[in-house]
Amino acid sequence: MSRAEGVESVRPVSRLWTFGLLRNELVTTFRRWRTLALLAVLAGVPILVGIAVKIETGDGSSPGGGGGGGPAFIAQITNNGLFLVFTALAATLPFFLPMAVGVVAGDAIAGEANSGTLRYLLVAPAGRSRLLLTKYATVVLFCLAATLVVAVSALTVGALLFPLGDLTTISGTRIGFAEGLGRALLIALAVAASLIGVAALGLFVSTLTGSGIAAMATTVGLLITVQILDQIPQLHALQPYFFSHYWLSFADLMREPVYWDDLAKNLGLQALYAAVFGSAAWARFTVKDITA
Repeated sequence: MSRAEGVESVRPVSRLWTFGLLRNELVTTFRRWRTLALLAVLAGVPILVGIAVKIETGDGSSPGGGGGGGPAFIAQITNNGLFLVFTALAATLPFFLPMAVGVVAGDAIAGEANSGTLRYLLVAPAGRSRLLLTKYATVVLFCLAATLVVAVSALTVGALLFPLGDLTTISGTRIGFAEGLGRALLIALAVAASLIGVAALGLFVSTLTGSGIAAMATTVGLLITVQILDQIPQLHALQPYFFSHYWLSFADLMREPVYWDDLAKNLGLQALYAAVFGSAAWARFTVKDITA
């Protein structure tokens, strides 16, 4: 590929062509049955949570049997269906959302190599760096889409099964429904931003192998391993550096005033992971011998 890439390097690449490449990547990604299945599973989680809470509270009891169990905000769902959005995001963030992102990111490069299409993509006037950046942008947009699918599904189910209206923040203050919707959107954006580190990690793993299945399995395995390590007390000195450590900091957006400390730490940590593993993916992909 080196000779062909030498020719590509002198070809002018227009911004319009770049946006066309991104559009094609998005269409290809979101048309895959695997992607649609992942989004369907994510949309189904709020439905199951909402129905379970509705059934459990049908006799007037509180969710979780009054023991404080379950995801954050679950005790407030019966009073305001908007809390189902926060609960669904808290329930899906530890595993379902990052697993879906890991699958898409792990398949980004390795899947193309496995199917034999990666070589043809590089023949086009894109270059390896531009193609890798397009792949990462696609995965990041999938992070946003997956998070919004959970939020919209939860909001719809919450509106159908429970009352809506003003809500009480964690700090005990009352805010209007419109402001609550705004905070729900901010929380969804914060959750999506929490996944960009996993996206970069999965993309890096994807550059190491020509098997999409192996890349996806490795990414999901690393995700599970890191979260297990994050629960071991003896590793408390290392845990603030794990990409999952501050994931649930989005709950601070439901305080009055908002606590920004952990949110800022989370965003900074995700940016660091994106920079480190994004650079590692670029370093690996730009020298990788493409034979398929």
